[in-house]
Amino acid sequence: MIIDSHQHFWNYDPIRDIWIDNSMAVLKRNFLPKDLKKIYQINSIEGCIAVQADQSEEETIFLLDQASKNSFIKGVVGWLDIKSSKLNDLLSYYTKYTAFKGLRHIVQNEKDVNFMLKSDFQRGLSCLEEYNLTYDILIKEHQMDQAIKMVKKNPNQIFILDHIGKPKISKNIDSTWIKNINELSLNENVFCKISGLVTETKFFKWEIDDFKPFLDLIFDCFGVDRVMYGSDWPVCLIASTFEDTINIVKNHISSFSDNEKNKIMSLNAIKAYNL
Repeated sequence: MIIDSHQHFWNYDPIRDIWIDNSMAVLKRNFLPKDLKKIYQINSIEGCIAVQADQSEEETIFLLDQASKNSFIKGVVGWLDIKSSKLNDLLSYYTKYTAFKGLRHIVQNEKDVNFMLKSDFQRGLSCLEEYNLTYDILIKEHQMDQAIKMVKKNPNQIFILDHIGKPKISKNIDSTWIKNINELSLNENVFCKISGLVTETKFFKWEIDDFKPFLDLIFDCFGVDRVMYGSDWPVCLIASTFEDTINIVKNHISSFSDNEKNKIMSLNAIKAYNL
């Protein structure tokens, strides 16, 4: 069984989706469950976690609606204003939907270096913990210190690091990233997604061996019990095919035991997101 722990849907809107620039022209169209279902059937993938791409409550409603109509969408990581004083009421409402599993904020675009450490954000995390919901960490390399402090402040909250923290794949592995990944992984409440790798390469050009030192470190730090596969479809199409993204992971874990492979490809996502 394979669970894709990270993918997106959208009806393309050039104003809302301004982040999709000309270098990402392949993404300037609709990507919906009917498109992904065909890919999953070809690749024997049973289900997925649909993750927010737009920072609006409407996005959460859209994803939950897709989940209600497509049984292969096993969970939704939506967006709500985590800093809102009304977050508890919102979570009380949305947790009525069994597919609602957690929240994500696109912190990588925030200029405030202490964004995740502010009191209102911390209050929001305490609400997530109360409802047994996850928080996906989407950051860039320079924000890793902040993420480590956030995680340490919330030892009972389940965190999932997206895209292995977005290191620059085409450069030599950075010593600061190594240090930060080591420190972050010491927190047992943090999982890590092997996702979004191909889009962190220079000019979206890569060879499969480029990822090895990064994945070696991820497994050395997080082990096989807190790492999960994610395609990052359709964003991955900027630099690869869907099959490429899964083959990067399968190639790296080819010598692992069947039990270890099952954890990475499905069981860890099931555990982290309480599927």
